[in-house]
Amino acid sequence: MNQPIVKIQRLKEGPPAGFTSPTALPTDDSQNLDWQQQNKDWWQKHSMRYDFTTPIPYEEFTAAFYDEIDRRFFENASHYLPPRQIPFDRLIDFASLRNSDVLEIGCGNGSHAQLLAARAKSYTGIDLTDYAVKSTSTRLALRRLPGTVLQMDAEAMRFPDNSFDYIWTWGVIHHSANTARILEEMHRVLRPSGRAQVMVYYRSLWNFYVFGALVSVLNGKFPTRRAINTSRQLAEDGALTRYYRPREWRRMVGGNFTVNSIRVYGQKECLVLLPAGRLKRTLLGLLPDSMARFLTGTCRMGGFLVVDMEKKSSAHD
Repeated sequence: MNQPIVKIQRLKEGPPAGFTSPTALPTDDSQNLDWQQQNKDWWQKHSMRYDFTTPIPYEEFTAAFYDEIDRRFFENASHYLPPRQIPFDRLIDFASLRNSDVLEIGCGNGSHAQLLAARAKSYTGIDLTDYAVKSTSTRLALRRLPGTVLQMDAEAMRFPDNSFDYIWTWGVIHHSANTARILEEMHRVLRPSGRAQVMVYYRSLWNFYVFGALVSVLNGKFPTRRAINTSRQLAEDGALTRYYRPREWRRMVGGNFTVNSIRVYGQKECLVLLPAGRLKRTLLGLLPDSMARFLTGTCRMGGFLVVDMEKKSSAHD
């Protein structure tokens, strides 16, 4: 008989020492190692299963377990990114992947891995944790899909230069100790004119500052910039989380990538700054998805910055 998975409470005291701003980078290698170890430990214990309010009532690593994760994830995503036919097909040109060697950075429990591996020339997924490697490998085997899944730190990838045509990473690299190092590695392992599609968190007025200030006040603290950053960190998964503005992202990647587009998306739930419960569900039910997409996207109240980039050529390519 299948036993429900007990949800691990995602509790933490705050961001790592020294992480005092929403885009802070390590000041030296020692701090980099410390932050990355905290990052790895967190995700090893708190794999993303979308079980924030309701445990998944199926045994781990079974078909039913993966089906339920996908149902929760893709149903949530459909509110801000309604699919034409396949989840995320408004972003990913799946047809073009038939001739592409694809790398996914941060495969988690493999929802995107399954979509990509079924349509790519080849699929390789990497993750910092052995839990994710086991889970995604098991999923692909259950679905009889080809693919290679490796435990690897994206800040120091073990691939030769010019190995991939396309990189996909969704909600991952802003958690790493040094996001800038990952971007350097992405540039290195992409082939000339290779593309990358990246989702990182967006530092919007509503989703970052208003939310952070509200939480700070409720906790009896004056909403200084540092207090707001700490409050926002406490509300997110991961040992640390960066939030970017479009111009900051363009500046960080400008030496290695041409940015084709930057769009803002966001979860409907983030528009209502109330704790989960009946009142929030009622208010969300009154808000049409189309209006929510207008607010999160056009009005930039959302929390996701989705970037389409192309590798710039260098003398070594």
